[in-house]
Amino acid sequence: MKFRCERDVLVEALGNAGRAAAGRGTSLPVLSGVRVQLTGDQLRLTGTDLELTISVEVTVSGNGDGVVILPGRLASDIVRALPAGSVEVEVSEDEARISAARSEFSLRILPADEFPRLTEATGEPVTLASAELAAALNQVVRAASSDDARPILTGVLLAAEAGGLRLVATDSYRLAIRDLPGTTVLAEGQHVLVPSRALQELARLLTGDETLSVRLGEREASFEIGGTRLTTVLIEGEFPPYERLIPQAQPNRLTVGREVLLEAVRRVKLLAREATPVRLAMSNDGLELVAVTQDVGQAHESLDAKFEGTELTVAFNPEYLVQGIEVAPGDEVTIETVDALKPALLRVPEHPEFLYLLMPVRVS
Repeated sequence: MKFRCERDVLVEALGNAGRAAAGRGTSLPVLSGVRVQLTGDQLRLTGTDLELTISVEVTVSGNGDGVVILPGRLASDIVRALPAGSVEVEVSEDEARISAARSEFSLRILPADEFPRLTEATGEPVTLASAELAAALNQVVRAASSDDARPILTGVLLAAEAGGLRLVATDSYRLAIRDLPGTTVLAEGQHVLVPSRALQELARLLTGDETLSVRLGEREASFEIGGTRLTTVLIEGEFPPYERLIPQAQPNRLTVGREVLLEAVRRVKLLAREATPVRLAMSNDGLELVAVTQDVGQAHESLDAKFEGTELTVAFNPEYLVQGIEVAPGDEVTIETVDALKPALLRVPEHPEFLYLLMPVRVS
C-alpha cells in the first residue's frame, strides 16, 4: 500500500478524522488511531470513539489497495511538520514510512483487525443549505450542558415544529431556541436528541456554501459535506418540557444596541470575579451595568436604551449573558423581564426565529 498526497490536503484530512478519535485514556488503544483505507486513488481516513465518527475521503495517487491504522495525533503532527509539497506514505507489514523532500519518519502501526465495524444511519437523505444551519448551530449549541452526569442536557433537540425545524439546547441556566422555517428533516411530530459535541464538530466543518446531506436513523444521525461524513449515536431519553420555562407575558422591555451592549458587558465583567454576577439596572433613564467584587473593586457603565415597564435591577451570569448577545442576529436586542427572579428573554425584533432565555442570579 502506497500513496502520494499534497501535504496540506493530508493534514486537513488527518486533522478532521482525528478529532473523533478517542484520547489516550481509552480502554481500546486502536480507537486512538485513524483508519486509513486506500482503494485505487481514493483514500478514506476514519476516526471514532464509538459515539462520534468522522470519515474523510480525498483523491491521491495510489498504488496498491490496503488498510492501515496510524496513531492519529502523532501521524497528524508529523505530516503537519513536513515541508510543503508532496508527501509519500508507504506501508509494510508492521510500519508506515512517511516522507517528504529529505524528511522521513517510520511509525509502528496499530492492528487493523481490532478497529470496530461502524454502522451508518439508514434514513433517507435530506439536502440542506449549510450556511443557515451553521448559523443556527452557532446560536444554539453553546447553551447545551457539558456535564455528563446529566446526559439529556448535553444534547441538542431537533424537532419538527411549525412547518420547519427547531433546534433547542439548555443547561438549566439558559435556553437557546432557533427555528429554521421551511427546513424539513423530520416527519411531523418527530424529534431526535443529537449530542452537542457532534454538532460542534459539524459546525466547524460547515465552512462555505456547500450543501449538506442529512440521514436520521433510529439510533444514529449522519451528516455529509463533500467528501466528509460525520456520524453520531443519538441520545436516548426525553428532553425536558422547555416550553414551560418561557414566560407568556413580560411587562418590562429594554431595547438597546447589540454591539454597544456586548462591548459594555465585556468591559464590566472584568470586575465580575469568582462567579460575581453583572447587574442590569433598567429605568426610563436607560441602562446601567454594575459589577462589584469584594476586596477587588467595582465597575459601572451607563448606556442609552429604551425602557418600557417598571424600574428594576436584574443580575445575570456575565459569561452566559455575553454568549447570548454574541450570537443574537441584528443590530438591536430586547431584554424582556417579569421581575428580578423570573427568566428573562433576549430577543431580536427583526429575527423572531431566535430566542435566548437566561435565568437571573439572586443577589442581596
